Amino acid sequence: MSKIPLNFQEVPEGEMLSRAQQFRDQLVRRRSVRSFSDRPIPAGVLEACLEAAVTAPNGANLQPWHFCMVRSAEVKREVRLAAEEEEREFYSSRAPEEWLQTLAPIGTDAEKPFLERAPALVAIFQKSEVTLPDGQSSRTYYPKESVGLATGFLITALHNAGLATLTHTPSPMKFLNQILGRPTTEKPFLLLVVGFPEVDCEVPDLKRKLPEQMITDL
Repeated sequence: MSKIPLNFQEVPEGEMLSRAQQFRDQLVRRRSVRSFSDRPIPAGVLEACLEAAVTAPNGANLQPWHFCMVRSAEVKREVRLAAEEEEREFYSSRAPEEWLQTLAPIGTDAEKPFLERAPALVAIFQKSEVTLPDGQSSRTYYPKESVGLATGFLITALHNAGLATLTHTPSPMKFLNQILGRPTTEKPFLLLVVGFPEVDCEVPDLKRKLPEQMITDL
C-alpha cells in the first residue's frame, strides 16, 4: 500500500489548553432529549456530520458501517410503530425489574412520539462483511468498536452543529433491516434521533460522577 504525507495541523501550545477547555465546556452542555421540534434541519448539515462520522478509526480500514438517513414522514411512521411494538413487549415482559427501576427516574415508557416528530432519524448498521475493491468479500474486524467510534463522532458533530440527539435502542431492531431495505449481513446498531429540541424542552436533573471518579492518572 502506498503512503501519503500526514495532513496534521499542529495547534500553538498557547492555544491548546483553551481549545481543550472550550471543547469540553461545549460537550458538557450536551444532553439527550426526548422532546423534539418538527423544525427542519438546514440543508447539508446532517450530511456534513455524517461525512465527519465516517472518518472514525476502524478495524483494518474496512469501514464496517452503514448510515441510513430517514426523513420521510411515512418511513418515520413505520419505524415508530415497529419500535413501539418491541418496546411494549420489553416493558411488559422482557425487562428485568431492576432495569425498570433504574429507568423509572428518567420517565421513559413504550411510547416514542419523537421517532415521528423529529425531522430526521439516522439508523446505524454494523456490517459483518464487506466487499473489497477487488470484488472479494471479507469479514470485518472489531466492527462493534469501529461503529461505536463512528457513532460517537456523529453525535459530537451534530452537537457541534447545534442539533440535539437521542440514542434509541429498541430490542430487537431487526425491523430496521426490513423497513429500510438493508441486508441481513448488517446488524442494527443504534437508532439516532436528530433535530432541534422543543422551546420548552426539559431534561432530567442527572448528576454526573466527578472526573476524579472516572479518570486515573498513573
